[in-house]
Amino acid sequence: MRSEVDGTERIYLDHNATTPMDPAVLTAMEPYLRALFGNPSSSETVEGSVAAAAVERAREQVAATIGARPNEIVFTGSCTEADNIAILGAARANPGRRHLIGSRIEHPAVLGPMRALERDGWRLTLLDVDADGVVSPEAVAAAIGPETGLVSIMGANNEVGSLQPIRRIGEICTERGVLFHSDLAQSAAYVDVDVERDGLHLASLSAHKAYGPKGVGALYIRSRRPRVRIEPIMFGGGQERGLRPGTIATPLVVGMGEAFEIASRTRRAEVGRLRTLCERFKIRLQSSLDGVLLNGHAVDRLPNNLSFSIEGVEPYALIRQLGDRCAFSASSACGSARVETSHVLIAMFGDGSRARGAFRIAPGRFTTDADAAIVAEGMIDAVGLLREASHT
Repeated sequence: MRSEVDGTERIYLDHNATTPMDPAVLTAMEPYLRALFGNPSSSETVEGSVAAAAVERAREQVAATIGARPNEIVFTGSCTEADNIAILGAARANPGRRHLIGSRIEHPAVLGPMRALERDGWRLTLLDVDADGVVSPEAVAAAIGPETGLVSIMGANNEVGSLQPIRRIGEICTERGVLFHSDLAQSAAYVDVDVERDGLHLASLSAHKAYGPKGVGALYIRSRRPRVRIEPIMFGGGQERGLRPGTIATPLVVGMGEAFEIASRTRRAEVGRLRTLCERFKIRLQSSLDGVLLNGHAVDRLPNNLSFSIEGVEPYALIRQLGDRCAFSASSACGSARVETSHVLIAMFGDGSRARGAFRIAPGRFTTDADAAIVAEGMIDAVGLLREASHT
C-alpha cells in the first residue's frame, strides 16, 4: 500500500493507527453521499425510508461480524465515543456498585472516562500486565469484589499487538455477575469475535481500523439476559435508543457495515497472509541486526503488528531516516503529538531504554510482500547509519 503526501509516494505501514478505505466500501457509500441523501429519522418520506433501510442493513452487517443481534448495535461517532457511553453509562446506571476494573495498558478512550468516574467517587483498580503486555485472568478474578460493577479490558493492544484472554475474563465476569466491556477497535479486521461466546456485555467498535471511514463507530449493548442498562450521557432527539442522539451519518454507517462484512469474509485468508509477511520482516531484521527485540506476545498477537525496540536506536531518528520512503509509528498514534514514553511500554518494561525505543510496523490488506521487503532493507541500512553516526 502506497500513500502520497505533497507528491511523495511512501509505503504505508501504520495500519494500527488507521487504515485506507477499501474501494468496495467507498462504492457502497457513494450513493448516500449523492442522490440518496435522506434523513433516516424522517422515515415518513421515501428519501428517509431509503436511508433508514440502509442504516438497518449496516446494523445487521456489524452485528453479524461479532455474533450480536442487530438491536444490540448502537452507532456512534467513533470508538472513543462508544467507550465513553459504555463506561460512563453503565457505571451511572448501576450507582450501587462503584468499583471499576481496567488495565494499565488500556487506550486513553477507556482510561479517560474511568478516571472521570474516579474523580466522582468511584473506586478504580488498574491491573498490571506481564512483560508480554497481557492481563492475567487470575488478577481480574482477585480484583473483583462485591462492589465491582464493570470490568473493561481491551481485546488487542494497539501498540504492541498482544491479544488479551477475553474469553476467560468473560467467563470470570459472568460467574461473578459483573459487566464486562472490551474496546475491540483493533480486533474487527483480524480477530474472530463472538460476543456471546466471549462473555461480552459491552463492546466498542471502530470503522477506520477495519478499512472503513473515519467518523463512525458502534457500541454493542447486550439485550439478552443479563440485559445491560445504560444511562444516557448525551441528550437530544432520541436516535439510537436515546444513547447517541443526533442525525445518523448514513454514508458513514453504510461504509462501516460494508467494511465489517468484508472483514468477516476475508479475515481467515488475510490473517494467514499477514502473519507470514510479518514473520519474514521480523526474521530479516533479526538476522541482519543485533539487539532487535520484539515487544508483545510472540504468538498471541495481531497478525499485522510488529513492535520492535532496537538497541542504541532512537525511534524518531529512524522515522526521520526513512520518512521519505515509508510511514510507521514510534508509539500510539493517539499520543504521538506528545513526545513522551508510551504508558503501554512503561507498564510492560518500566521507563527504560526498551520502552523509550519502541516503534511499530503495521502492514495491512493492501501491503505487498515487495513493499515489506523494501522497508526491511531500508530499515537495516538506516539502523547501520544511525549506529555508525552515534560512534563518531
